[in-house]
Amino acid sequence: MTAPEHRARASPAPPADDPLQVELREPDLPRTAKVAGRDLRPGWTTGTCAAAAAKAAAAALVSGRAQERVEVGLPVGGRRVSFAVASCRLGDGEAEAVVVKDAGDDPDVTHGAHLTACVSLEPEPGLRIDGGEGVGRVTRPGLGLPVGGPAINPVPRRQITAAVGEVLDLAAGGARVVVSVPGGERMARKTTNPRLGIVGGISILGTTGVVRPFSTAAWRASVEQAVDVIAAVGLDTVVLSTGGRTEQAAMRLYPDHDEVCFVEVGDFTGHALRRAVARGLRRCAFVGMAGKLAKLGAGVLMTHWTRSRVDPGLLACLTAEAGGDADLVAAVGQANTARHAYELWAAAGLAGTRREAAPSPCDLLCRQVAANLARFVDGRLAVEVVMVDFEGLDPVGRGSGGLKSEAGTQAEGGHAQPSGSPPEEGGGLA
Repeated sequence: MTAPEHRARASPAPPADDPLQVELREPDLPRTAKVAGRDLRPGWTTGTCAAAAAKAAAAALVSGRAQERVEVGLPVGGRRVSFAVASCRLGDGEAEAVVVKDAGDDPDVTHGAHLTACVSLEPEPGLRIDGGEGVGRVTRPGLGLPVGGPAINPVPRRQITAAVGEVLDLAAGGARVVVSVPGGERMARKTTNPRLGIVGGISILGTTGVVRPFSTAAWRASVEQAVDVIAAVGLDTVVLSTGGRTEQAAMRLYPDHDEVCFVEVGDFTGHALRRAVARGLRRCAFVGMAGKLAKLGAGVLMTHWTRSRVDPGLLACLTAEAGGDADLVAAVGQANTARHAYELWAAAGLAGTRREAAPSPCDLLCRQVAANLARFVDGRLAVEVVMVDFEGLDPVGRGSGGLKSEAGTQAEGGHAQPSGSPPEEGGGLA
């Protein structure tokens, strides 16, 4: 598919008096994200590599012997993985180990990074985790991490704690782990970290522990195949999610749908919608978190981070429409991330509850996304959008648009109003 074919078809120019009626666009992926070849090799996240380094250092500290290999568990599925330890040294009351990150065939800027963990014992029970050289510091809110602390995400923190806990009794005594990445500050220049207010290095990331190679052709082919199977077995509904966690939420929200209906779409929402229409499907549900939904709400149908940005102005408009006061509207307009905007809504009591007289900003964003997705395929799909939160994956917003469904929903512009109550947990498109 050429770049012009990958863009959205021309849509009517948005009315000047409606800031929520946006132009739809589907930018092409950057060349560096287009990895050729089949059977791409997966790799390991920085979180998994940091956990392996931390366990190796802890084991060296306890045994007094340098470690050559270490095994750690992945955060999803119970799988265990063995890593070679590139270097391991014992010092005065501490040990340090290095695991080299292998990103597989993914074009990852941290491929080859030396994930380094220095472990020392402390009298206080528990594990304290900090960042050293090359690990970024959080300077702005909205990332789900304390401002001023290291950019080590919650799942990697749990991985590190579990790995060290296999060697040390953290209930009886404590330890401190300092994770560092030599050269991490240079690597971070090629990421979104500076834009998000993470300074001085990379983030330690990962929710599954595994890096899945990003191949444009392979991912598109998998989406096409999944939609084709739905049509082949005689079903008319596709349930899209952006990744593994949101797919879990989608399956919980739509328990009556066959497993074949659920498709991890990644960044290729526009591509999946076109395929669904081409195969005669009639309904689409989309389950996502605030970040992807904010981009889709702004009309961007290919949401790879290099080709799309969250528009806080749109989120501020939704805040005002939901009845937020001037201070909240201004704060959302300056939000660092969509998650930050969601946290501001939640703190103001405007998230997670549906009020028919004044829908929440989450509901309004879902309506905006639903209308955009339906308009992208000329209204040929009935679209339902559900926003889930970041921690419990609980639904916090809903909206509908597109073809008339049994509930009588019809998209009418940038923020379609559903004519009936949204489905509750376990409900949804029939």
